[in-house]
Amino acid sequence: MVPTSFLIGLSAILFAIGAAGVLLRRNVIVIFMCIELMLNAVNLAFVSFARQLHSMDGQVIVFFVMTVAAAEAAVGLAIIIALFRNRETIHADEMNLLRW
Repeated sequence: MVPTSFLIGLSAILFAIGAAGVLLRRNVIVIFMCIELMLNAVNLAFVSFARQLHSMDGQVIVFFVMTVAAAEAAVGLAIIIALFRNRETIHADEMNLLRW
């Protein structure tokens, strides 16, 4: 059995890597993947706490988070493709469609 503290530590490391990627990268695809990494880190924390507490609540929450993440992935990639067709770039600095 893997201790819960190890899983929570791994979850924190994955979340920190994802947050650093969102803050430091300028490629929209990489930012998008870092957001997905952050969601997976939270899912790992939910599952590890659910295992420690012998409860199914955390796993049910993970199911709903994964459903929302799948919908977010579909909509997010569609938006990225639309922006790429319009601007011909995937750099976040050059995408200023909402500015005047």
